[in-house]
Amino acid sequence: MSNKQALSRIVKPKFIRGIEDTCTRITGIKDESSIRDIYISDCKIDRQAAYQVSFEGVVFNKVDFNGVKFNSLELTDVRLENCDLSNANFTGAIIHRTEFIDCKLMGINLSDATLQNIYMKNCNVRFALMSFIHMKNAMLLDCIFENSNFQDSSLNKVEIEKCNFRLSQMSGTSLSGMDLTDSNIEGLGLRPEDIRGAIVSPVQAVDLSKLLGLVIKV
Repeated sequence: MSNKQALSRIVKPKFIRGIEDTCTRITGIKDESSIRDIYISDCKIDRQAAYQVSFEGVVFNKVDFNGVKFNSLELTDVRLENCDLSNANFTGAIIHRTEFIDCKLMGINLSDATLQNIYMKNCNVRFALMSFIHMKNAMLLDCIFENSNFQDSSLNKVEIEKCNFRLSQMSGTSLSGMDLTDSNIEGLGLRPEDIRGAIVSPVQAVDLSKLLGLVIKV
């Protein structure tokens, strides 16, 4: 499937007209906060902890979430641009119709999260914890997932293009039907059944043959 076809399938975030005119900054997030229809820019909400926070129809631009802990987080119709979410803890989050563009997500914890209609472009997602996630209808483009953990996850209709999964762990996660030919999967941790049905290049196939115990004679 082409990049264009994949994007046409993903439902994009919906925002109110003129959302840029609502531009503001926030410094504190409280438990059970519900923030809607606003453009948040150039501020820090790092190192905070809150429970059952929801954002709907929100654009974040240059916002620092470094080290936040939001339990039971919900993101719906959200765009994050040039944001820092490094070491954020979003375990069990529900994320729907959300875009991550030019963001830093090193060490983010999205374990047990549910993600649907996701677009992620040019993001640094090294050392991420994404085990037991359920991801459906997603496009991952030009992102770095080196040394990340996707163990025992469900990836349904996820398109991957020019991404780096070097030394990541995907044991228990089926990659069937995914085109990995232009991505780096060097040292990817997998079981033989996880890679069955994936689309790989000849060079990648040689590397992956080790999983099957094959000895290639030249």
